[in-house]
Amino acid sequence: MKHPLTFALFALAFSLHADPVPLFDGNTFTGWEGDTGSVWRIEDGALVAGSLEKKQEKNNFLATTKKYGDFELTLKWKLEGTQGFVNGGVQFRTVRIPNHHEVSGYQADLGKGYDGALYDESRRKKMMAQPTPEVLAKAQKPLGEWNDYRIRAEGKRIQIWLNGVLTVDYTENEPNIDLTGIIAVQIHGGATSIVRYKDLMIEELPAKK
Repeated sequence: MKHPLTFALFALAFSLHADPVPLFDGNTFTGWEGDTGSVWRIEDGALVAGSLEKKQEKNNFLATTKKYGDFELTLKWKLEGTQGFVNGGVQFRTVRIPNHHEVSGYQADLGKGYDGALYDESRRKKMMAQPTPEVLAKAQKPLGEWNDYRIRAEGKRIQIWLNGVLTVDYTENEPNIDLTGIIAVQIHGGATSIVRYKDLMIEELPAKK
């Protein structure tokens, strides 16, 4: 027989656990904001941007209207194209820069040489952590195939898995870095490319100090 206190603590922990829910319903832009008329579209249950006939001139981001703190996010992404800087990314704990096309915050990067890496978009503007060539070789798939991302942000710790392989385990050491923000998907400028994101599921976690 379980002790009443043990049972109560177990029940409390269970109640604080949120089941994963869809971040994108696969059919509409409900819960998202951005250039949905000119850049972003929905095809076969995926958020899609770009073209193989026309260059994307500048970075563009489709963002959630809700902010998130601690969470675990899973999704699939696919990147196509060979001309220019073929690249995308998944932003989190991010803010839009007022009166600008850019955003500022963490990014789970994707693209040749950047798959599975953690970049700081428009803030510190540098790679915060990235996999070794050996780890990337285990995780990477050929261009044009669907890839799985799992992103876990819990307190100051950030982990990224690419196709089931842990590529980043990073702890933020700088003070005053926001631990909440929007989530966004990116198409990078300067390339003739197409990026797709689908099956976005998020599990919100209890805040960790």
